Amino acid sequence: MNRLQNKVMLITGAGSGLGRETALLAAQEGAKVVVTDKIEARIAPVVEAIEAAGGTASGLRVDVTSESDIEAGVAHAVETYGRLDVAHANAGVTVPGFGSVAFEDVTVEDWNTVNDVNFLGVFLTIKHAVRAMKTTGGGSIVVTTSASALVAYPGFGAYVAGKTGAIGIVRAAAYDFGKYGIRVNATCPTHGMSANFGQDPEAPVLGRSYEQMAGPWDPTHAVMPLRVPEPPSIAHNAWPVIFLASDESQYMSGTAIPTGDGGQHARVSIPFPDRWTLSDETPTADV
Repeated sequence: MNRLQNKVMLITGAGSGLGRETALLAAQEGAKVVVTDKIEARIAPVVEAIEAAGGTASGLRVDVTSESDIEAGVAHAVETYGRLDVAHANAGVTVPGFGSVAFEDVTVEDWNTVNDVNFLGVFLTIKHAVRAMKTTGGGSIVVTTSASALVAYPGFGAYVAGKTGAIGIVRAAAYDFGKYGIRVNATCPTHGMSANFGQDPEAPVLGRSYEQMAGPWDPTHAVMPLRVPEPPSIAHNAWPVIFLASDESQYMSGTAIPTGDGGQHARVSIPFPDRWTLSDETPTADV
């Protein structure tokens, strides 16, 4: 319960989904949490939940596409708690149409709408977080990317591009700021994504993953190789953030970790039946 004891942690997009779950867990682990979100109405419930559990938190509206907002968020952390130890660049948006718009029909406006958050927002968060961390001897920055930063989702070209670019920023920042004791890593959530992700930003916060919302979980029919008795949850993607924020990962920097993937990235994409043998009628030309 003290993995982040006395650390000050700022989280973007913390009003719902992975950011909210990470905020709750970080406070549980002893962090003083700065809850930020573009949707102001979502901030207070997270702060109140943390305080009700005996934690310490404050909130501020931050739009990660605005450099002045990011700068104000970092300043709030430093002015309120004296320092900034961890920044979780988590805010992200999906593509308009949720994959239904063909790549060649994506407008420049829609491209910018996605990547001003998913790509530019990461750059701005890191830019201002490191300025605060350099004055106190280091820190940890964790960026939420996506499985789509490693492999493509159909119809998500703009999203794939921005999330892949975010991993590039992580590597560059890890190289540039390591000399200041600042670590920069990324998580790549796969399953266990928030059911709010594809919904209207004003929708009620569900606090559950797509798999949890789908009904009773039968691991024998899971799409991933791993078979466990419970479905992937948002927490399965949040706990790795806590690990990367903590001193347990002190010598990790520049990494991108698939989280909640259940072994998806350990296999080829060709579908093989269970107990496959060469005698099965599997097209060898595809192997």
